[in-house]
Amino acid sequence: MRVRFPYGMSYIEVELPQNTFLVSSRLPSGFSEEQAKDVINNAIRMPIESESLESLTRGCKNITILITDKTRPTPNKLILPILLRHLHSIGVKKEMIKIIIATGLHKPHTWSEILELVGREIADEYEIYSHNAEDKDDLVYLGTTTFNTKVYVNKDVVRSDLVIGVGLLEPHYFAGYSGGRKLILPGVSGAETIWHNHSFKMLSHPKAISGVLEGNPVHEDMVEAAKMVRSYRFIVHVILDKEKRIVRAFSGDPYEAHRINAQWLSKYVVVPVPFEADVSIVSNAGYPLDRNLYQANKGIVTASRVTRRGGVIILLAECRDGVEHEHFRKLLSMSKNPEEILRYIERNEPLRDQDDAQLLAQVLLKNRVIVVTKWIKHSILEEMNLIPASTFEEALELACRYVECKRIVAIPEGPYVIPTLTSQ
Repeated sequence: MRVRFPYGMSYIEVELPQNTFLVSSRLPSGFSEEQAKDVINNAIRMPIESESLESLTRGCKNITILITDKTRPTPNKLILPILLRHLHSIGVKKEMIKIIIATGLHKPHTWSEILELVGREIADEYEIYSHNAEDKDDLVYLGTTTFNTKVYVNKDVVRSDLVIGVGLLEPHYFAGYSGGRKLILPGVSGAETIWHNHSFKMLSHPKAISGVLEGNPVHEDMVEAAKMVRSYRFIVHVILDKEKRIVRAFSGDPYEAHRINAQWLSKYVVVPVPFEADVSIVSNAGYPLDRNLYQANKGIVTASRVTRRGGVIILLAECRDGVEHEHFRKLLSMSKNPEEILRYIERNEPLRDQDDAQLLAQVLLKNRVIVVTKWIKHSILEEMNLIPASTFEEALELACRYVECKRIVAIPEGPYVIPTLTSQ
């Protein structure tokens, strides 16, 4: 069986035993770019559980559009021109619009990264900048959630008459699904707010997993925080296929439109797996999600769901930006015992990048992880309790030294699917 795994902007094609279980979403193929434009335009004109944009913008003097950052494949260059044309057609002037990149705690974008994200025309003609979660002068306190999260949000967002979120709906490894409320928290929230929402206790909850919204404290806390931004009243989101083509577009209320479409998506991405794998092979869905190891952790966590205790995970991720998150690297390198790393995080939080360090340490208690990448030194991976390999063949040979490679699961789409054991 030959299987293609997304790797950067290309693929790694590998030969696997015929009895390998292939985890693949059942999403229909996406539209061509021209067809997708019509799909987006129609979605904006038919919002879910929301007034029309024309009604929402009536009397507005300033409007903020939130977009996802460089680590997400949201087709901003396709969505934004359509949305902006629609706004202008109902009387909204360019100078009334501000675009904020909802980076959360990720690095601010360089000018070249902004150009890649939205294109030169939009970058030149509209005010656009990256949110900075640690600039306290740019934050406004809005209150405290029932989860005791103090909510600080970007002041430009809070002071806007209308906030529109442009994003992507996909499974998320601890918030259930991406999009909707996540454009506010973590997107344009303060560091303290994000750290509390991503705390050790919150991420340790059994429902803080991919595909679960109801009862998930991370999700519910995000919703409470986002609703404090009363002007956040409209979203334009898409769902992508494995080739990153638009399958579905929708607009409307940030909470109801998101919930309804998450239910729709779950029918296609929750994939039953009949056995626990000795070895699972996973990608992080290619560029841009596999830009760095911090993001590629999503694929590792996804694979661990269906890998037996003592089993091996092989991650294929380009990581062209390296590990990138230095604090994540340091936390994973502080001990050879994952339990000690977890105890340190729990006792010393809040710590930068502790969320992904916690999730990876939890995986390492259960599984060995082999990483196939050319952009991170082997010595760094070894320091982080990961096993380096230069090729897939080398990785599989290593895995079969650790375990008997009888049951293999392949997950080419990585975190864009939710593999679920049928016994669960």
